[in-house]
Amino acid sequence: MVKAHVIQHTHWDREWYFTKEDAIVLSDQVFTEVLDELERNPNVNFCLDGQTSIVDEYVEINPEKLETIQRLMKEGRLFVGPWYAQTDALLVDAESILRNLMIGISDTINKYGEPMMVGYLPDTFGFNANLPTLLHQAEIDNFMCWRGLNFETMVSSPYFIWKGLGDKIVYAMNFPYGYMTGMMNLDAINDVPKFVKDKLDVAVEMLHTHGNNEDILVPSGVDQKSMVLNFDQIINEMNHSSKYDNVISDYPSYVEVIRSKKDLPQYEGELRQPVYSRVHRSIGSVRTQMKLANFKLEQKILKRIEPLMLIAEKNGIRIGKGLLRRLWKKVLENQAHDSIGGCVSDNVMEDINHRIKEANEIADGIENLIVKRIADALDLNANQVLVFNTTTAQYQGPKTVHIVANSKKIQFKGSSYAIVEKEIFYPERQNAYRMTAIGYEYFDEPAYYELDVKIEVEVPALGYTIVEFEESEEELEAAVKMNKTEIKNDALTITFSKGSLKLIAGDVEYPDFIRLVDSGNAGDTYDYSPLEGDHEVPLNFDKAEVLLDSSKEALIISGKTKLPKNLEDRLAKHPEEAEVDYQITLSIGAGEVVEGSIKIKNTIYSHRIRMVVNVLDDSEKSIAQIQNGFIENKPDIIPEDWQERMVEKPVNLEIFDKSVSVIKDDSYLTFYADGLKEYERIGQKLYITLMATTGELGKPNLAWRPGRASGDTTNEGHIMMQTPLAQEIGEYHFTFGFTVRNGVFDEWKVAKLSESRLDQSISYQKQSLNVFIHRIDNKIWPLQNELTIPTEFSLVEFPEELLVSAIYPSYFNEGYYVVRFANPTAKEVILPKEILEMGDVVNAIERKQASTAIQPYDYLSLLITIEKTTKK
Repeated sequence: MVKAHVIQHTHWDREWYFTKEDAIVLSDQVFTEVLDELERNPNVNFCLDGQTSIVDEYVEINPEKLETIQRLMKEGRLFVGPWYAQTDALLVDAESILRNLMIGISDTINKYGEPMMVGYLPDTFGFNANLPTLLHQAEIDNFMCWRGLNFETMVSSPYFIWKGLGDKIVYAMNFPYGYMTGMMNLDAINDVPKFVKDKLDVAVEMLHTHGNNEDILVPSGVDQKSMVLNFDQIINEMNHSSKYDNVISDYPSYVEVIRSKKDLPQYEGELRQPVYSRVHRSIGSVRTQMKLANFKLEQKILKRIEPLMLIAEKNGIRIGKGLLRRLWKKVLENQAHDSIGGCVSDNVMEDINHRIKEANEIADGIENLIVKRIADALDLNANQVLVFNTTTAQYQGPKTVHIVANSKKIQFKGSSYAIVEKEIFYPERQNAYRMTAIGYEYFDEPAYYELDVKIEVEVPALGYTIVEFEESEEELEAAVKMNKTEIKNDALTITFSKGSLKLIAGDVEYPDFIRLVDSGNAGDTYDYSPLEGDHEVPLNFDKAEVLLDSSKEALIISGKTKLPKNLEDRLAKHPEEAEVDYQITLSIGAGEVVEGSIKIKNTIYSHRIRMVVNVLDDSEKSIAQIQNGFIENKPDIIPEDWQERMVEKPVNLEIFDKSVSVIKDDSYLTFYADGLKEYERIGQKLYITLMATTGELGKPNLAWRPGRASGDTTNEGHIMMQTPLAQEIGEYHFTFGFTVRNGVFDEWKVAKLSESRLDQSISYQKQSLNVFIHRIDNKIWPLQNELTIPTEFSLVEFPEELLVSAIYPSYFNEGYYVVRFANPTAKEVILPKEILEMGDVVNAIERKQASTAIQPYDYLSLLITIEKTTKK
């Protein structure tokens, strides 16, 4: 007989059109009612949405409930974790997803009890194809979701084996009717037979039919919903009128049921089809500036803060691990699906921006503390600069150092060049005073420069060195303007002529190589939507110049275009217009990457700007880098009757992480993006979305999304919500790069370059001309107990051919650190024996593993004691 496993839960959006604080007020009522009912009725259980953060916030205001939570979890009737916050699975870094699980699991164990080890993401807007591999890193072999599945084209059953890009699989469970499949409101509770006939049995029948399933998953809950009282009695009442056997269950128990099934169908690939629920395929370009800020924060932590903390710890500088956890939690709170998606009210957006600000302050403060402590211990003078290398390979090449100096007539010892990239001049200041042992003294503070200077330097692996500068007869080099509009190196030539860019790579010419285009956006903070009667228009370039220094040539092209001010103007006979300024800079140096930047001064409303790259290939195929892997995409044929079969148009807007490549004959072009997430292939063109601005949280009847508005704004009693912040008026910057390579597409080379492009320049000068360059510099008092620190230092070094995904202080073992090696390719990677012997092979939650190789599209982590690591 068909059995329906009914599971009571609440889905808890941390924030949406309401704020996190609003949700905490609600939790005070809802969670308390849950705990009271669980204590009163031993026959029922409840799931608190699979995220620990909401329990933390509840316990903060109800500390007396901690013991109750711990007891109910031990009894197996209250379920918490494994996530810290319900993560997005497309728009965030793989390491962010792992940190979410690491922190969620460790916090749950340390505070409450054993976490619910279920890959539970009930409302996330689609899933990357390598999520099964990431879940396995936390010893989770199962997955539950609502969105993204298509029974016709992907898999025929809601219960299936989902295979990652490598060999890792999870038992996947989909609820196409949503996490509210068995949700009971007061009307349902008061008329259970009607609920069973009109809703419950209909859903169970559908889920039974697709795959001939005998055990059906029925989540019973909805957003911020409290627990149904006497649920055991209601289940008995259901069984009086239902065609099926309904039982109280829980998510871990249901996973065990599915694990026991044989001959489950298998699927490999991403989950982003909008058949039974919306996945918002264009949400990757909403509130772009927030997404870029998130990306920069991720890289700051992974490539600056965590490695610096290891350097500090080995040298006796103590930084509390709680600071690092606090930093990540600020970031993870912003990575819940609504938050990072940007489909929130402006009120919530202000909170997100504030958390970004707070996270940057924590990160900058940790860095400031570490670098100043080292500089103090080394007793550096103002002409000495600490330069750090936070990679695990020795570095030789350009780094940008940040210094202040009384004059630009200086030179750096050992560097063949010193090029000013940015400067600020501070004039003389009279009657400044300083504190002395006997009081204050007054003096005239001299004029000085604050400079970013690119120098050539050699720095040991995961360590630091000292560089020195001295007075010179010549000023530092600065870029000079050249009377030409072409830049080139041995492999590439880029020319601007008659308003168009041309790229020449070998004997292949790419005419009209890069262009910007604009169109109206009639959508909302969930989705872009084309405006009927509007079309995409080019943003023309009208001038160019070349700047040359000894390290690179830079071609700067710019233009201005008058565009309709808003949506109404786009269709008006006499529209109001505003001028949009834009500029693209392309730089060629000795390396193979052409680095680029875009500056846009946005003055208009509700529109989308995209960068169009001519890739010459008309197959429309592309290879998107995703979380530790690659997938090939080709535009799907969209059915003419999609409105009858789907809840939104399955537009061919794809998501990528860090790079997207296009193969042409025996070469391939790779576009590297620093936080941009959305692209489309049309004909021979690659379209990268820069921004899609809008002024409303939810709209009904969009061209690509017919029917109700997302965001509840067309629900009874709700109102339309304006989002002026999502219009992103102001000046914005985007950075990117591209390469053109000969030969077959090489996953390793692309992934390695994706990471190395993001390596950081980290330096520190101990000086007194401006103690506010670093915010807390002047409040870090010297240690009274002296540290003995070498003038040059390296913690550990690994071969350059290995790709290190992260290296960080252990989250589970004091005095240890973890290095995680990534393999983003289809070939197994064998680690040298001497590396494996450095520590224990572990997974992301630091439990020992038996492995000597990195499997395809997978990871291998080593847990290494800091004490035994050789210090050079």
